[in-house]
Amino acid sequence: MAQENVVIRFDDVSFAYNDTKIILDEGNFSVRKNSIITIIGQNGAGKSTIFKLLLGRLKPQSGNINLALGTTIGIAEQMVPSDKLELDIVSYFKSALPDKEYGIEGDIKKILDAVNLNIPLTKKVKELSGGQKARLLLAYSLISNPDVLLLDEPTNNLDKVGIAHLTNFLVNYQKTCIVISHDANFLNKFTDGVLNLDIHTHKIEQFVGNYFDVIDEIAAKLERDRLLNSRLKKSIKDRFEKVNKLGGKSIAMSRLARRIRGDIEEDREEMVEMRREDRTIPAFDIPCQEYVGDIIKIKKPIVTELVKGSRLLIKGPNGIGKSTLLKSIMQRDCADINPKIRVGYYSQDFSELDFEQTAYNSLHEISLTQKPPDIYEASARFLLPGELLKNKIGSLSDGQKGLLCYARFMLQHPGLLILDEPTNHINFRHIPVIADAIDKFEGPVILVSHLPEFVRKIKDIRELDLDREF
Repeated sequence: MAQENVVIRFDDVSFAYNDTKIILDEGNFSVRKNSIITIIGQNGAGKSTIFKLLLGRLKPQSGNINLALGTTIGIAEQMVPSDKLELDIVSYFKSALPDKEYGIEGDIKKILDAVNLNIPLTKKVKELSGGQKARLLLAYSLISNPDVLLLDEPTNNLDKVGIAHLTNFLVNYQKTCIVISHDANFLNKFTDGVLNLDIHTHKIEQFVGNYFDVIDEIAAKLERDRLLNSRLKKSIKDRFEKVNKLGGKSIAMSRLARRIRGDIEEDREEMVEMRREDRTIPAFDIPCQEYVGDIIKIKKPIVTELVKGSRLLIKGPNGIGKSTLLKSIMQRDCADINPKIRVGYYSQDFSELDFEQTAYNSLHEISLTQKPPDIYEASARFLLPGELLKNKIGSLSDGQKGLLCYARFMLQHPGLLILDEPTNHINFRHIPVIADAIDKFEGPVILVSHLPEFVRKIKDIRELDLDREF
């Protein structure tokens, strides 16, 4: 890669949280100007940490982060900061351009048009739907015209039209872009290369090519490394057995034994530090609360009663009010929910979680048994190790927050599930497993999802299309 074309370079960058939780160990990569790069890796491997390092919000313990002279960086984050939710649209954008006093409304209209977002400039940010907020976050990152654009899970909450528009935008984007996403089909349409982070080795591997080709290349390399290590392990075992059989104390025997031990050390040095595949959570069940009687009756926009085994999918384009309807149901404004029924709720912004609470306490408070072994077993099933449970929820990656919600469901034994984009932030490997668990859940389920392949796995689901009802 020609030096003059490199806009970002990590040289032996190491980083750890609190000097104990290692994220990067001498990580190296470079990004070429005007390329679109995807970052992949397990939940907690450090994808969002890379973004924070690039933005200067975090500093590496060692190594250097080099940006081409004058390079500016913009980021479309996953969520609007809570302190900006009360702002109207103009004030929100002014926070990105504090020095610009005139002509900003014209710039805002142009950038909103570019991201296909038609909203009044007087509207408050908090009044937007999840999909509208996703478009707004992209517009916010673009209004300063950065040289490098960082996108963190940009398809979350977007409907089919929104994803298609974003894809077309990136295909035609003329600057450098780095993307974090779990949407494989989306990534494959524009990716020039991939950075693969590993949570176990804390290393970064860089690959060139489209997403699916790189995934195949990673899998092939992993298999080659496995075969090499298997051969070397057998060689080491055979040589140890040979040393043990020598037994004699002659000078010749001692010399031979030393040579064999030397060969063993060479084999050990030749073994490859294995990267582990992105683990998939094992199959799980969400136990259902045992209850006989009425569970929930929705009063508007339609009158319908949900009993055990009922499945209701709420559909419609971004901005029509799907999440608002779910919140209204949760708050009992437009639905009667039996007060004895425990409700399992997955919100697209994790508002049901207390970010200041430890992960352990979050599981403990909702667990029916409140027994530590049950809590640790549930967390381990969702790839949340015991040491991580000591951390505040706010410090977890968004993928880990999502898996924590499912661990809570296992311990809660809900009688009703209300799920708002329950695949948001979830690694694509886990999605079929989660879909199967929801499909098998014996209680009623009310669901909002823009992921057709996920919805198709849930049988006997009834649809409520808000675009047709209103």
